[in-house]
Amino acid sequence: MRASLIGGVLLLASLAGVRAAQPDLAYGAYQRGHYLTAFREATLRIEKNKNDAPAMTLLGELYNQGLGVGLDAKKAAEWYQIAARLGDANALSSLGLMALDGRGMPKNPAQGKAWLEEAAAKGNPVASHNLALLLLTSGSDMDMEQAVELLRKAADAEIPDAQHALGVLYLKGRGVAKDASEAARLFERAAKNGSSVGEVEYAILLFNGEGVTASESQAARYFRRAAAKGNAIAQNRLARLLVVGRGVPANKVDAAAWHILAAAQGLADPWLDNAFKELTAEERTRAERLVAQRLGVR
Repeated sequence: MRASLIGGVLLLASLAGVRAAQPDLAYGAYQRGHYLTAFREATLRIEKNKNDAPAMTLLGELYNQGLGVGLDAKKAAEWYQIAARLGDANALSSLGLMALDGRGMPKNPAQGKAWLEEAAAKGNPVASHNLALLLLTSGSDMDMEQAVELLRKAADAEIPDAQHALGVLYLKGRGVAKDASEAARLFERAAKNGSSVGEVEYAILLFNGEGVTASESQAARYFRRAAAKGNAIAQNRLARLLVVGRGVPANKVDAAAWHILAAAQGLADPWLDNAFKELTAEERTRAERLVAQRLGVR
């Protein structure tokens, strides 16, 4: 759990509250993927109201991701800064990450942290999660205590990465009393919210019966879901289950395909290499076809 994980958080989640509280043509178009319309409507809103911070934040997000407009981190930062001066928590959250990464502005960790703190104080769950990750790296007991509380807030807001991170703390007993059951509950919530790492962690606990009733078949299902999303660890674990037929019917061809995908991401496994030595040429061809299908190669 490192500060470098911050960039992996989906910033779009920070806009959900704005869309829910203030439904309009701009955010409605954005939600449907009509980005040029979203850009036009947000621009019209700002022309009518020079203090429309949510519309400014939306323009910043469009430039930040290159949606409907050319990717331009500097313009994104400029729009975020205008919105942030008007107190927009979503803009502050995005600015914090940009300052930490040095995107669209000079790298400034202190300012990035300050913006995240301001956004978190306003109740922004994405900022709470990212600030928690920063605090976890300090080694301070006080920072650890604050990080746990911030993760709780983000987890309660259904931010899957925060649910996973808090689950890891419970599993290891860092900053909280060790509690595998609570870890399993958090991993399951993260999995339900689409987190592949949450699916993997929950599958491991299910397989081992740690903090939850053991179920190899359920573990296999969660591994398969994460594997389908490209998670190399899940692909590797599913391949092993398919070789020995635990939780799923044995299927070496399917197993070989998942192993190839995991190995392509750098996850080597000599045990699996050895398990597939006796595959026939026809079986290898079938496995390669499965790999192509899973990669969407025609």
